[in-house]
Amino acid sequence: MKKQTSLSIETTLVEKIKLYLYSLLSGILMLTFLAGMILVLTGCETDDNAVDEQIPETNTIQLVTDIAFGNILTDANGMSLYFFSKDVKGASECNDGCLDAWPIFYTADLKLDEGLDTTDFDVITREDGAKQNTYKGWPLYYFASDNEAGDINGDGAGSNWFIAKPDYSLMYSQADIDGTSTFYITNATGRAIYLFANDTNNKNNYTNDDFSNNANWPVISLEIDLIPSILNRDDFDTIDVSGTTQVTYKGWPLYYFGNDTERGDINGVGTTWPIVNTDTSQAPELAAKKL
Repeated sequence: MKKQTSLSIETTLVEKIKLYLYSLLSGILMLTFLAGMILVLTGCETDDNAVDEQIPETNTIQLVTDIAFGNILTDANGMSLYFFSKDVKGASECNDGCLDAWPIFYTADLKLDEGLDTTDFDVITREDGAKQNTYKGWPLYYFASDNEAGDINGDGAGSNWFIAKPDYSLMYSQADIDGTSTFYITNATGRAIYLFANDTNNKNNYTNDDFSNNANWPVISLEIDLIPSILNRDDFDTIDVSGTTQVTYKGWPLYYFGNDTERGDINGVGTTWPIVNTDTSQAPELAAKKL
């Protein structure tokens, strides 16, 4: 009788040990499972973040700061964009073989860096049927000899190709005048600039004190800051005309023509009112009166 009781106790003890070990193992497995799930979820979140970091949104036109030129326009890959002086009227004058050296820039998906305004951009349809983006009316191009992001090898080429900038005060334009291809300075949106042949160095001899004739030949009062590289900033200055600031170039007071209504117009050009370019001579000094 005592022997059976002892055996029964041993059996019960073994069963309890088995049950304890089973419970312990189950707990370990459960903890392992939960830890695995946490790792999986964390891994998924990390992967999602990694995908987001690997595919940032890239603007199709970027505003890049260059050490020599300041703010310039580039494409999404940092390739420089350019203006062409002959495009002053807003249509592209670079055709056929010209496009081999100066491929057009076009994107239908216009996304801009901060500091650029969508209203300054437009799209034209060229004579060859292709579309091309414009900035402030100037068609945009690449230069074929720019090999990598940051290259600006085309600025100044032919005296009529200039790096595209958002902050030019003036532009250097080109058009046929009486059958001769002629350069002339315009404002940033292509309005022609003139001088009055009867003016003298830093002296406006045209504008009435009450500005009653200013509508015909308005004085130019814009602030000259950044200009195409072909122009010399030291050639520009200002004078006071009856309380109004007027810009001068090589001493010549500068004017618009009231009947130039479209960009690129040069309706006022003549002997008395010539256009202004780098060949313009220094304004003459006022002759001293004889005693």
